[in-house]
Formats: sequence, C-alpha cells, structure tokens
Amino acid sequence: MALFFIQYGLWTAFGCFALGATLSVILGAYKAEKESWIVSHALATAGAVAALSFSVSALFFGEKLSYYSSFPIGIMQNLITLRVDILAAFFIAVISVVAIAASIFGSGYFKQYLGTYRLGHFGFFYNLFIASMVLVVIANNAFLFLLAWEGMAIASYFLVIFERKVEENVGAGMLYILISQLGVAFLFGAFLVLYRFSGSWDFDVIRVSTGSMPLLFQNIALALALIGLASKAGVIPLHIWLPEAHPAAPSHVSALMSGVMIKTAIFMMIRFFIDFFPTAHFSWGLILLGLGAVSSILGVLHALTEHDIKRLLAFHSVENIGIILLGLGASITFFSFGLTLFGAAALVAALYHTVNHALFKALLFLSAGSVVHATGTRNMEEYGGLIKLMPYTSAMFLVGAVAISGLPPFNGFVSEWLTFQSLFAGIAILPIVAKIVFLVGGASLAFTGGLAAACFVKAFGATFLARSRGHVSAHAHEASALAMTGMGMLALLCVLFGIGSGTIAPILMRIGSSFSSHAALTALPDPLQGLGSTAFSMPAIIIALITGLLATGAIVWMWAGRPTIRISRTWDCGVTLTPRMEITATGFSRSIILIFRGLLKPTSQTSIEYDDAQSHYFTKTKTVNLGLPDLYRDRIYVPIFALIERGAARARRIQTGNLNTYLLYIFITLIVLLVWTFR
Repeated sequence: MALFFIQYGLWTAFGCFALGATLSVILGAYKAEKESWIVSHALATAGAVAALSFSVSALFFGEKLSYYSSFPIGIMQNLITLRVDILAAFFIAVISVVAIAASIFGSGYFKQYLGTYRLGHFGFFYNLFIASMVLVVIANNAFLFLLAWEGMAIASYFLVIFERKVEENVGAGMLYILISQLGVAFLFGAFLVLYRFSGSWDFDVIRVSTGSMPLLFQNIALALALIGLASKAGVIPLHIWLPEAHPAAPSHVSALMSGVMIKTAIFMMIRFFIDFFPTAHFSWGLILLGLGAVSSILGVLHALTEHDIKRLLAFHSVENIGIILLGLGASITFFSFGLTLFGAAALVAALYHTVNHALFKALLFLSAGSVVHATGTRNMEEYGGLIKLMPYTSAMFLVGAVAISGLPPFNGFVSEWLTFQSLFAGIAILPIVAKIVFLVGGASLAFTGGLAAACFVKAFGATFLARSRGHVSAHAHEASALAMTGMGMLALLCVLFGIGSGTIAPILMRIGSSFSSHAALTALPDPLQGLGSTAFSMPAIIIALITGLLATGAIVWMWAGRPTIRISRTWDCGVTLTPRMEITATGFSRSIILIFRGLLKPTSQTSIEYDDAQSHYFTKTKTVNLGLPDLYRDRIYVPIFALIERGAARARRIQTGNLNTYLLYIFITLIVLLVWTFR
C-alpha cells in the first residue's frame, strides 16, 4: 500500500485538483453555484488526502530520500522536472493537513455568498491554489518553480478579492499582487545569477555548481533570494500586504495563506541557504536571526493593538515567521561554523515551529471565521459573551490560543522550547559577535512569548467572555457540523504534536541529517541533549502540571475548608451593570501600547460633549479614539514611491515624440550591445 501511494499518490492528488477546478467552472457556467462549491471542496479534500498519503508513505516507508519525475513529452521533459526529497515530503504533509481541514470547513461556508458571487470561479482558483503550493515544493528547476510560484500568487490574489464588492478587499488584493510581483522579480534575478555560473536552470546542477561561484556573486544571489522570499513570508518591513490580504479572504483561505502559503518561502530559504549554498557565510545566519527578532517583536506588538480579529491573527503570522527565522538563522550559523549536529538540531526547531504554526494558526483562523460568520463583523469590540452561544467554537479558539502562546502541553511550547535550546547553545559555543546576536534572539523570543499570551488573553476574553457589547449576539449561532469537524481535527493535532513530541522530533531530525555530512544524527552534544530524544518528555511535564494543580487544590481545601457557594446579584454600587462597564480589547492593550509609544507612535483624539454649553464641569459624553499610524507605509514605501515617481517624471523628458530621436536611441543601444558582446 505504501508503495502504491509513493508511485501514484502525487499524480492522484494533482488529478483531483485538476478535476475539481474543471468541474467547478463547468457547474458554475450552468448556474449550479452550490453544487460547484461542494464539488470543488470535496475534490480539494480528496486531492489533499492523496497528497498526504504520498508524503507520509515517502517519509516513513520510502527506501530512498529522493523521487524524480518529469513530463514525458518533447522539450517539456527538461523544463518540467519534479523531485521529492524528505524536506519536500514534509512540506507536502503540512500543506495537505491544513488543506484537508480548511476544505472540510469551507464545504459548508457558502451560504453568505450564494446569489452574490460566482462560486464556480472560487472553486477553480481554490484548487489551483492548493495544487500550486504542492508544485512549488517539488519543482526541480527554476522554470517550473517560478511558474508554480506565480500560479500560487495569482490564484491566491483572486481568492483575496473574491468578495470584490467590498472596496477594501480589492485594495488589499492589489497591494498583495504588487508585493508578490516585486518578490518574484528578485527571485528571478537570483536564478539568473545562478544560471550565469551553472549554465542550467536545473536545481541538481545548481547544487553542484554553487561551490565554484565567486563569493561576490554568491552573496548577490542570496541577497536577491532573501528579499524575494521575505516578501512572501511577510518578514518586516516587507509584510505590509499580509495584514491586509489575509483578513480580506474567506476564512478557510486565510487559514491556507497564513498557515502554509507563507511557509513555502521558508521552504525555499532552506533550499537556498542550506541546500544550494551549504557553505554560506555565517553572517547570513545572523541576518536571518536579526530579521526574526525584529519580526517577532514588532509582529506581536502590532497584534496587541488590533481589534479586528482577523488582522490580529495576521500580525501573529508575522510574529511566528520571526520565530521560525530564529531557528533557521541559528541553523545556518551552526552549519557555517561546521557544527553540523547543532545546525541540524536548530533546523528541527524551525521545522517543528513551521508545522506547529500551520496547525494552530489555521485553527485560529477557522475559529475566527466561525465567529465572523455568526456575528457578521470582525470587530472584537462588538463581541462578548459568545461562549454561551458558541461553546464548541470557543473551546477550539482556546486550544489555538494556548498553543500559539507557547504553553504546555500544546505544540507551540515544544517548538519554542527547542528554539530556546538552539539559541542557548549558540550563546555558549559561538564567537562573541554571534553570541550577541543569539542573545538578542533569545531575549526577543522570551519577550514575544509573554506578549503573545497577553494578546490572546485579550482576544479570547473580549470575544467569548462577559456580556455582549453589541447587538451581534442576537443572531449568533454555533458553527456547522463540517466547520466543527475541520476545527476539531486541527485542535486534536495541536494536542498530539505537543504530547507526542518525543516521537515527532526524531522524524524531523532525519530532515536535518539530510543536510549534514553525517549519515545519521543519533546523538546530540550538550547543551542540546534531548532534542528529539526521550530526555524531553512532554508526558512528564503534563504529569508534573497535573500533580501541581492537585497539590495546590489540596492545600487550598485544607486551608479554606469547604467553600460556601452563594448565588446573588453582583454588587454594583447601586448602578445597573451594563456592557459599557466591561474592559474592551482596546482598553486591555492600551497600557502596553503606551509603554511602547516611542516605537508604535500611537495617536489619541478626544471628543467631549457637555450638558451645558456654558459649563465645562458636567460631561455628557466623552469619546477617546486611539489609532496607530502605518509607519512602514509612511516612512519607507511612500518615500520610495515618491522617489520613483520623480525619477519617472524626469525620464519622460527623453520622450520627445520625434521619430528620429527614437531611432537614435535604438542605434545607440545596438552599438552598446555589440560592444558588450564582442569585448
């Protein structure tokens, strides 16, 4: 059975995606909108199951690490070549798991779109999106990779603007596609540099040719690749599209974009910095560490300021990409110093957080989607008390919130702990410059963990606890059975990847060992003893937590005796309790925002209405509006765009409208090219 999935699983998956896209368009053309939605999501689920079966079979039962395939017709045989190694199989598994949960969730998510938008078009781009992500990680040449990368961007663009009647969504999609095209331009530049010295677009040829490249051109290729990939991953300051595009898309698409699409950039970073350039200078690792520290801290700070539940989750994707870069940067640094065991262990930390973030972020987006669908708004200030109306959804959101906060026994704790251990190892054994950067990375990770916990206390409390602060509870309802199935699947995996870390980490260690000169990594030196071994026992931590809780309860019982429960009206100083007395999401985070006002530059506008126009002693209403300027847009992108616009205005002077002048331009260009060719 495993051999069958290895041979045919991947082609079955692509067949399901192609069939789902085709049938969706056909059914949509015949106005069978509901049927097109259901069929497209059902076939997307089937394709993702087939891809997952293939990847699991390859990871656990494959006798070799690499599987090759190509398109068997003419010139396309050289341009369309596929390779599935252990790293690609891992990422296929991550993409497939989230795609299964998202597709199940989305199967019953069409009622609000029926009669308003073309659901057949959505199904086409949805299947194309998932297929493109899988193709990105198995492409074995630059031509096919860039084709799949562009297909992924274009398909996700049309999913982002699916609700195109909302003006903000169209603007978010435009920003997203502009940043995507900027990123692919830099990636194409990187591959052009590689082609210049390898003479081939094939990844296998590139691997064996990079060692002979001049150091300058190695660094140019890596710099171009880093910019192109960072724009897709949402690394600050190239993240500006992410908090706009992810909330605009339907929630199960948001789960795919935030959970796995941005991870394809992490996949290619591993390819470039560890696979293609195994001897990359350690400074690249430190650069990634620095970017990770900045992205993690600023991402969580901006998330704290949000009251839009989906924008809050989008900024947490920026934060968690930063955490992944901490592990990846540590891995590159270790490999560059020849510390292959430490490098493999740090790579395990990055990969573990990659899959963990995919699970709990997809869970959070699906849970948030259920809330938005039930209430009709993304504004947390209008929520409150939803735990009584949506108990299952609130439980699922709580699981995701605890996991993303890095608390045991859930999966986020494990990968953050492994990242801490990798950073501590670097502080202990690396030269002084690297020590300082690793120390900053460790401090940023600790700081980020605390702020993330505070942020999700705000998000869960403002959404599900206390009383409703708006009128949304009047029509709020629990999610559908399909939606609950998708969320429950991810919640269960968040628990299993936490308590089963002793089993999962050694599997990831096989990926780390594939980039090491060692045939296998069966042991790790101090201070990383326990990474992927039984020395790190999550069940023991759970037992310790339960024991501590029971002991605390026993002490309280013995000290206070049996408590007397009284049910009565809450004392309110003679004033009727109203939802206006509850702390809001903005009020919860205001103190933290003020602490970092030098960094966030918050604005405050106060509006006061008095009972008597002649007196300023009796206030009728007082409104305080807190806001945050978009510093990245105002201080980075606007000046750059203004500079480009001024340059373009000056360049227009050469457009005289005279045909003879244009012929002169062509003649000069031809002479320059001839000189360059025959020099």
